[in-house]
This record gives sequence, C-alpha cells and structure tokens, in this order.
Amino acid sequence: MNNLILRRAEPSDMPVLLQFEQGIIAAERPFDPTLKNGHINYYDIGEMIVSDTAEVLVVTAEDNIVASGYAKIKQSKDYVEHESHAFLGFMFVLPEFRGKRVNQMIIDGLTQWAKSRDISEIRLEVYAENEAAIRAYKKAGFYEHIVRMRAKID
Repeated sequence: MNNLILRRAEPSDMPVLLQFEQGIIAAERPFDPTLKNGHINYYDIGEMIVSDTAEVLVVTAEDNIVASGYAKIKQSKDYVEHESHAFLGFMFVLPEFRGKRVNQMIIDGLTQWAKSRDISEIRLEVYAENEAAIRAYKKAGFYEHIVRMRAKID
C-alpha cells in the first residue's frame, strides 16, 4: 500500500502539518458553529514536536506526509485510578488515503508511545454528529464514555 511509513514528526514537517491543521478545522466547522470565522489554530504543533510529554506522528507515502496525529500526556482527575492519560488529537488523513487503515497506524503508534511511558488509558474527543469519525474510532477500540453538553445563553 504505497510503502506507508510511520515516523515521528520533525520541525521541517511544519508547513504540511499546518495545512493538515487547517484541514481538520475546515472539516469540523460544520459541527461547531461557535468556531470563529477566518484563520484559527487549535494546536501548538511545533511545541509538541519537541516536547517530552507529547508525541507527534506522521505517515508518509513516497516521502509525502499523508496523515498525522498526536498524543499528549495529561493529568487525570484526582478521583480516578490512573494518575495520567494520553490525549489523542490532530488526527488527519488525506482523503485519498482514508479507509486504508492509515489512521489505525497512527493510533497504534501513539498507543505504543503511551505504553512506553506507563500510561494505561488513551482518550480523544470527537463531535457527536461526526458519525464517520465515531465509527472509525469505535473500530479502533474506543467507546463512548461521557457526553459533554452545552447551551447557548441569549
């Protein structure tokens, strides 16, 4: 399958990763009317690439980046069994590589990274209306846990 290679992101990958971030934002805008208009950023990708408490992975095909994702160690609530967990985000796959288990490569790599740091739980967030993403994450072993709700006050 096009010689897909999973590797750690490097600072030189930033131009492509910043484009991926905008692709994620464009895909999520229909699910979240509270996102500001115009150019916005979700992540500090450059900081995560060099951080000891985060891992940014990419998948390449013929030396071109086709997918990305990160895991970031976060402190868990005091009342749960585990001290910390890995939060996954920045999950993006170019359209022509979707449905080819590329996202699973990223999740597997991030899971291994978390395990190597004695992390026993991984979490992520997905919009409730994003049924395709929910199906993909369930297929990868995730399950719905908490439903976060909100209401606009006029």
